[in-house]
Amino acid sequence: MQVLRTRAMWLLTALIVADGATSAAATPLNPFRYEAQAQRHCPTDTVVWLDFRKEIYYLKRQKRYALGSTGSFVCLNEARSNRYRRSLLGLR
Repeated sequence: MQVLRTRAMWLLTALIVADGATSAAATPLNPFRYEAQAQRHCPTDTVVWLDFRKEIYYLKRQKRYALGSTGSFVCLNEARSNRYRRSLLGLR
């Protein structure tokens, strides 16, 4: 489990560095383990669950929100500026 987390964080870091080289306007992505941490980081923005492997994010009303080991809570504006796309599936 720790190996997966380490690999996921390494991959996330590599993606951020690679994306930063091509897109100067991207907001840095700040992933959080807990929803409350993300909400404190961006109190005026919506918190979403970002699935790094699928490169999509889920809103709170979606079934896949906060599920899976390859994701983190992030601010919606940060996810969008880093070119993650919204999931259209799983609406309740």
